[in-house]
Amino acid sequence: MSKSVLVVVYSYTGTSMAVARLMCVQQNWHLGWIEETRSRRGAWGSWRCLLDSFLHRHPPIRYHGPSPGDYDAVVLVSPIWALRLAGPMRSFVAAEQARLRDVAVVSVMGGQGGPNAVAEMADILGRAPIMTTTVTTREVDDGSCAARLQAFGAAVQSAEDSNAVVRPTTLSTEAT
Repeated sequence: MSKSVLVVVYSYTGTSMAVARLMCVQQNWHLGWIEETRSRRGAWGSWRCLLDSFLHRHPPIRYHGPSPGDYDAVVLVSPIWALRLAGPMRSFVAAEQARLRDVAVVSVMGGQGGPNAVAEMADILGRAPIMTTTVTTREVDDGSCAARLQAFGAAVQSAEDSNAVVRPTTLSTEAT
């Protein structure tokens, strides 16, 4: 049985996790998170972030949370690395694409790259997300993104609620 909306987040610095938790609190949604199997600590870890982005690599991950297939929609929250989708989220989307029904995307970035990440997710999924938005690290740090995330979450929920409306067969033009 479907459970409405799940938020799945990958967060390297904690900023994307703050966005995901805020949305879950605002909308009463469930949370799942992606963890890398290999640490990115230190200078080499930062270089791996860039290499994973430039080379479109799929680093090994572990997912913690409910099955995305049990939800009507999944909101993916991910940082942008070098103007591209973060590697761990790329791995998750590729592994779970068959179980992801409706997908909405929140990109967390220093300044640019949101459209690139959304386009990459669309390529992996074989379809465009139902909604997308971006927030900057500064907006997360100062809290100014809260109202926009509330509105985004309400729009996602509204889209999912409207999908649940089924027209009775007696009103259907195709009913025989």
